[in-house]
Amino acid sequence: MKGKMGEKKSLILVESPTKARTIQKYVGDKFLVAASSGHIKDLPVNKLGVDIQNNFKPQYEIIKGKEKIVEEIKRLAKSASSIYLASDPDREGEAIAWHIAELLGNKGSSVYRVLFHEITKKGVEEGIKHPGKLNQALYEAQKARRVLDRLVGYQISPILWKKVKRGLSAGRVQSIALRLICEREEQIRSFTPEEYWLIDVVALLEDGTQLTLRLKELDGKKAKIRSRDEAEKISKALKGKKILITQVDKKVISRKPAPPFITATLQQEAARRFRFSAVKTMVIAQQLYEGVEIKDLGAVGLITYMRTDSVRVNKDSITAVRKFIQEEYGEEYLPAKPIIYKNKRLAQDAHEAIRPTLLELTPEKVYDSLERDQQLLYQLIWDRFVASQMADAKYNHLTIKGTVDKTYLFVAEFEELVFPGFQKVYEERSDEEEKQKKLPSAFPEVKEGEYLKISDIKTQQKFTEPPPRYTESTLIKTLESKGIGRPSTYASIVNTIKEKHYVVKDKRSFKPTELGEMVNRLLTEHFPEVMDVKFTAIMESELDKVEEGKVDWTELLKNFYTLFERRVKHAKERMRNVREEQTSTTIKCEKCGANMVIRWGKKGKFLACPNYPRCRNTKEYIASSTGSIKVVEEVETDEICEKCGRRMVVRVSKRGRFLACPGYPECRNSKPLSFGLKCPRPGCDGKVVERRSRRSGNPYYVCTRYPDCDFLVWDFPVKKACPKCGCQFVLLSREGEDRFLRCPNKDCDYEEKIS
Repeated sequence: MKGKMGEKKSLILVESPTKARTIQKYVGDKFLVAASSGHIKDLPVNKLGVDIQNNFKPQYEIIKGKEKIVEEIKRLAKSASSIYLASDPDREGEAIAWHIAELLGNKGSSVYRVLFHEITKKGVEEGIKHPGKLNQALYEAQKARRVLDRLVGYQISPILWKKVKRGLSAGRVQSIALRLICEREEQIRSFTPEEYWLIDVVALLEDGTQLTLRLKELDGKKAKIRSRDEAEKISKALKGKKILITQVDKKVISRKPAPPFITATLQQEAARRFRFSAVKTMVIAQQLYEGVEIKDLGAVGLITYMRTDSVRVNKDSITAVRKFIQEEYGEEYLPAKPIIYKNKRLAQDAHEAIRPTLLELTPEKVYDSLERDQQLLYQLIWDRFVASQMADAKYNHLTIKGTVDKTYLFVAEFEELVFPGFQKVYEERSDEEEKQKKLPSAFPEVKEGEYLKISDIKTQQKFTEPPPRYTESTLIKTLESKGIGRPSTYASIVNTIKEKHYVVKDKRSFKPTELGEMVNRLLTEHFPEVMDVKFTAIMESELDKVEEGKVDWTELLKNFYTLFERRVKHAKERMRNVREEQTSTTIKCEKCGANMVIRWGKKGKFLACPNYPRCRNTKEYIASSTGSIKVVEEVETDEICEKCGRRMVVRVSKRGRFLACPGYPECRNSKPLSFGLKCPRPGCDGKVVERRSRRSGNPYYVCTRYPDCDFLVWDFPVKKACPKCGCQFVLLSREGEDRFLRCPNKDCDYEEKIS
């Protein structure tokens, strides 16, 4: 590996081929940049891989399929003048760097660890200019987490396989997320709505306009009206009365901008606005960080490192964004001093906040070079960062208070925007349960001491509502606030509980399945520490101390394992064996005549033939409140099975809905569920069918000839001709609360917002 005039090149090793291509452009021909494509070593797949008796020593091995990459790294390293290990600047990246260093053996001072917090020319040059050493404490922190998660997962999961169903899993953090969802569901079930009433009075002003005020206090105490009789009694007492205006309080209030994004808040906001899953958000953010091909510039890393829990921003970037605000929006939008945000108590502060790397690359300038989802996320990160250094928004706030007979206190509030400040660029969305009703902005002309005639009295019956189910956004927010998990783990936590069918999405919210609730009950009973929120948060804190060099990782694991080992032994002996449980029914198996039984499966309870495996007949059923059960009949279609002539039926597998022959197992014919829509790609004779992602469980729509045909979309196909190009169907997509119809043809720009 030689450069000009035969001199040796230095080797930079990163984990991503995309990142390698971007960096190669910046470093020129003095360096060669290669990629490991992620980890090269890990714990074995099919065994524990931890020597518990030998201080929990992990038994790492080369990951299957990485042998050629490993040999190539060795080959390149032999002829390199020096080696820069430049994997991501976090625990996982440090582990990759250590494993590569161990693979290469001792090359002395010629092996360096470099950190690229942004993949820009400046960021790369700074990293190479200030190389460091491998961070042992950071590596041990990753090793401790990996071993701890393996101990929990590989010793609890087999118990669930034996007692409930093969393929299930338990995890140190994922199980806490499941518990939160299950406990919320229990709160919803046990919730008893309470009746309450609101009373508004409408008063007439001198100019004829109306002023509506709400009853807040009764005899100096908070008004709690619990019945229609009480509401009617108060209404009767107010009839014909006047209201004395006792207070007119007008003041200016400020609203401050939110700090720039950290991993958790980026995932939350992308879920609120675009309905992105946490996994999708991180995939797109990784693309923006590693480098995107920009017209006339080549590959450019557009954002800083996206796995962070710090809101810190370097001085140069603050100076640059303040200059941009002043030039773009004017002096009034620029605070007198830079805004410095404080990190939360548990933040590690290893990296900056997520921000654009180059302010001159505005979203408008790179728009044509980005895919649609990249556009959305980059705009979001850009807007949030710029807004974070802008002036406060200013509102005029008016509070009017009035009394009737010195007994009833009524209040009205108004608010009008007088200076948008940061809101000119960005305004943070709220989760459903946090949404507040917008106050009216038309300020009435009213004075203290004025008596107003009550022209109308309005009463409203209301009922208290249960706490809302967790959305992806609120679940991540809760995990973060409780100190559960870390920036790199939120996406995988949420994804795992969906993949294992422990939860399903119901109107964007997580609802536990029967299986999820069963697993949660078993784990909470037999592994109370693993399932305890406070215990898990303390463990996270201790793992962070390993990274800081304050706690020995082996001692931490010993302290945990002493009790955990006893819990495992007890669970193996005493945990309820759901797998062997079955409840007899009077429903006959139409294939062999036996009375079917209720058993537990991957998606909860189902009807099965007791003569399994000789008879494999199964059915879905619905249980009524009285305990009786009803078989869910299969949906018959007009599609004829070409093998046996029966009408095919719609069935559901883990890959989604499909057409199956009802003669199974004698006839095993099946085919994808078609929408009756032709593939829109020119010259393709395939049909559009529904499939389901193995990772997320979400449906997607693909050509039957895929991958020979590249048609694949996540938006739902609607049988409506495109008004521009005449395509047989359009796609229904969502962005936050908005819905759009778009043409699936690449060359057609039809897009229509619908209500």
